[in-house]
Amino acid sequence: MFKTYQYVFTLTFINPCTFNVSKLKTMTEFFSNYWWTIIPVFLLLFYKLIFRIFGIIIIPEDKIGLVTKKFVLFGAHKELPSGRIIAVDGEAGFQAQPLAPGIYFWKWIWQFEIKRQPFMIIPEGKIGLVVAKDGKELESGSILARKVECDSFQNTEAFIRNGGRKGRQTAFMTSGTYRINSFMFDIIISDMISVNENMVGIVTTLDGLPIEVGNIAGKPVAGHNNFQNADAFLSGNGNKGLQPEVILAGSYYLNPWFIQVEQIKMTEIPIGYVGVVISYTGKEGKDLSGIEFKHGNIVSKGEKGVWAEPLGPGKYPVNTFIMRVELVPTTNLVLNWANARSESHQLDKNLSTITVRSKDGFPFNLDVSQIIHIPTTEAPKVIARFGSMMNLVGQVLEPTIGNYFRNSAQDSDVIAFLSSRKERQDAAKKRISEVLDQYNVNGVDTLIGDIVPPESLMKTLTDRKIAEEQNTTFETQKRAEVTRQALEKETAVADMQKEIVKADQGVLISERIADAAVKKATGEAQSVKISAEAEGNRLKVIANADAEKTKVSANAEAEKIKALANAEAEKINVTGNAEAAKILAIGKSSAESYKLAVSAMGGDNFTKLKVTEAIGKEKIKVIPEVLITGGDGANGPISGLLGLQLLDGIIDRNKTKDSPNKDNLKNN
Repeated sequence: MFKTYQYVFTLTFINPCTFNVSKLKTMTEFFSNYWWTIIPVFLLLFYKLIFRIFGIIIIPEDKIGLVTKKFVLFGAHKELPSGRIIAVDGEAGFQAQPLAPGIYFWKWIWQFEIKRQPFMIIPEGKIGLVVAKDGKELESGSILARKVECDSFQNTEAFIRNGGRKGRQTAFMTSGTYRINSFMFDIIISDMISVNENMVGIVTTLDGLPIEVGNIAGKPVAGHNNFQNADAFLSGNGNKGLQPEVILAGSYYLNPWFIQVEQIKMTEIPIGYVGVVISYTGKEGKDLSGIEFKHGNIVSKGEKGVWAEPLGPGKYPVNTFIMRVELVPTTNLVLNWANARSESHQLDKNLSTITVRSKDGFPFNLDVSQIIHIPTTEAPKVIARFGSMMNLVGQVLEPTIGNYFRNSAQDSDVIAFLSSRKERQDAAKKRISEVLDQYNVNGVDTLIGDIVPPESLMKTLTDRKIAEEQNTTFETQKRAEVTRQALEKETAVADMQKEIVKADQGVLISERIADAAVKKATGEAQSVKISAEAEGNRLKVIANADAEKTKVSANAEAEKIKALANAEAEKINVTGNAEAAKILAIGKSSAESYKLAVSAMGGDNFTKLKVTEAIGKEKIKVIPEVLITGGDGANGPISGLLGLQLLDGIIDRNKTKDSPNKDNLKNN
């Protein structure tokens, strides 16, 4: 049916060019039969206009109706009070109470204007900041309007009647769906504020009472739930500005018009350190340091001043805007006065090698290491006295140690200072420990490092040392040479003694050999002479025998033989005499040598030595077939027997060697 109506209207109104009589006739027939169907269609198309004419308003379930009254026919409240824009008593204008979802009557189109508006939705993780357009004026000195009971700004009339003020509100809306009259309130979506892990939120409030004179932060206020309840903070007379309280890691519903949060890292106290807290806010506390300590106030935790109880190792949510934590090492701390060395704590980064001047006017450099220890209980006093560890080093340790070694060096020359290093180190440890005790610091040890004397002096010392070492070397070599000479002398004496003994024995043996040679030569000469005589007699007999045959020949031959025999005899005689003289000369020489040997060794010893050498050399049989005993001493029968035995052996050997000569003699 709807399509039929659409077709008819299209033909008639939308496309009039196609109009003709036949179509008009069809339309007339249609309306005459189905005229009653036009009424529902008309109502369906124009129901809103019809409802408005009859004062009927329909508000859908997901919207609200914002009402504007155009005029008031009669009554006392015809016009809004001065300065107001929202009507709460039926005045003309924007109405405080919106229309909830549903059907409403008597909202005549000529008197009321209805604006349908969606609900206000605050997403998760967001908050809705509220700005009121109407209400009382803000109090002098305030920037935010205090919270009033108004069903989370959904009851505009309650907001106004309960004294709500225009402007930015301290209260806000959390995530959810709200019926908000936009004639009255503007909603600004903002993020929740989150504080990250290991971070601390430093809070600065933008509203409240002024901070008291002499303070840098407001006083603590309870009950504001980490500043999420701004009205509780303001009701507790909280101060505007920096707050002593902090917020820890997490997400918070914080009104950014009321509070600003700056995140800083948590304060970490490493192992081996304590943290001395210096608070710049808080009430004035009682000094706990005692009468003897006159360098600052030591107060209890939470009070203004240096806290008597330091923080141990760990992480702490410290508001570093109103307090300071000074790290103090509780282990042994090494400080180096050296240009090329610095510890990881960097407290000695400004320290350098100490330059001192000796008594004899030489400047030289000195490296020093100082080991100190600060007890945990004394750490607050050290900080109260100096303010920081760097000040302790710069104001006490650096001048104390530097001046001590400068004064110490002026009492000695460079050489004496170098040679007495250990004693000076012990004295420095004692003196510096006494000074540091006055500042609540324990001096553990003082160590002298590298000492660098002047280069010119070092060259002189080096040359002197080299000369001394060379002198020592030369003395050692001299003593070694003297020892070597003594050794060689003793060795030569020992070798000469051996030769002397050998010579003594040789003299004795030579005498015996010479005696034997003399006797042998004499015997041989006698033998030759006898042989010559025998041979002459034989030849004479032969010559006489032959002479009878041939006298002339025999005589001639006899003379010849006689002449030859005389010549040979003379030759043998001369040869024997020469040989005997030679042997005698050799014997005398040997005898003289042996005599010296006998004089050196003694006759008996020399005799025994020569006999023994002859026995070993000639392999003579020592023990004879017949042994004759008796006599006295070395001249007894045994000595003679042994001598004869030795001579016989030598003669036999000589006979063997000279056997060709003897054959020749026989032949001659």
